Amino acid sequence: MFLALKEIKYEKLRYGLITFMIFLIAFLIFMLASLSTGLASENTQAINSWDTNSVVLNKNSNINLAQSVITKQDMKDTTLNNQKQAYVGQTPVVVKHSGDGTVSAQFIGLDYKQYIYKNLDIVEGTKPTKNNEVLADTALKEKGYRLNNEVTFNSSKKKYKIVGFVKNAKINIAPIIYGKLSVWKAIRPMMPNAVASGIISKNSFKLDSTNTKTYDRNTFVKKLPGYMAQNLTFEMMIGFLYVISLIVIAVFLYILTIQKLPNYAVLRAQGIPMKTLIGATLGQSLILVILGTVIAWVVMLIMTKVLPAAVPLDFAPWIMISGFAGMIATGIIGGLIPIRSIMKVDPAKAIG
Repeated sequence: MFLALKEIKYEKLRYGLITFMIFLIAFLIFMLASLSTGLASENTQAINSWDTNSVVLNKNSNINLAQSVITKQDMKDTTLNNQKQAYVGQTPVVVKHSGDGTVSAQFIGLDYKQYIYKNLDIVEGTKPTKNNEVLADTALKEKGYRLNNEVTFNSSKKKYKIVGFVKNAKINIAPIIYGKLSVWKAIRPMMPNAVASGIISKNSFKLDSTNTKTYDRNTFVKKLPGYMAQNLTFEMMIGFLYVISLIVIAVFLYILTIQKLPNYAVLRAQGIPMKTLIGATLGQSLILVILGTVIAWVVMLIMTKVLPAAVPLDFAPWIMISGFAGMIATGIIGGLIPIRSIMKVDPAKAIG
């Protein structure tokens, strides 16, 4: 480690450039992982807040809540436990308010006697009690919407008053507007015997109907439009960045090692053990990786404070830990590659 530190101190510019490259790669890894986690969270915020364990949908809905319809016939001879199961009606809407821009959202109709409505986390205002009252996700506040604003949905002229704002109310990255199931039926005209889009349950609940099917939470989440494609894209990008990091570290250290082979030959002739030279190379790699990753971590923390809330960054602790571990692993592997050249050093060449 002594040799590693002395050499880094002597060649500040050279090792500074390597550290800068590692910083850029680590920062990109942290940024992409945080974006991936943030977007995944915005896909499933509402689902998590509902304590979802299982979902009952129409079996022909392609596991899509917005495309599903549960009918009165499906619910024949079945009564829900309002403390564990809840009806949910979902339909996309365009929210409009004079003076503010339109917002694409998802309207979620609820039965006010059931647990989802009772467990809503209100951050401002109150829960709706009337047909013309709704709750809005806090994302609408960032668009200029305020309490008591009267909004319309789609092309309808009927007005609904925002009586409160709720957090953790997004599904498929879209903000949610909560209201009554009767309003959902009015916004989405359909068969008169429709009850809801689906049934959300805290436990493994099955409906005795040939037209419906029960799905566990993971299956339901994976079928959210674009969810898996988005996650796989980010995972591939992060994987490629680790490979790039490995190549950068290995190439730089290999070039530096080749340039220093005469010096290593002299050190070997002076009786310096091989393990000391190998340790110096690995030590350099680890020092550079740790330094570059720490700088990236600090810059990332600053970015989470500076960037607007509209950017879905979630710099979770597991991202910090896995990012550090991944970078250190690539640093060790990259540092091992030039070791073969060091082991071939012939002290006789330095003497002769």
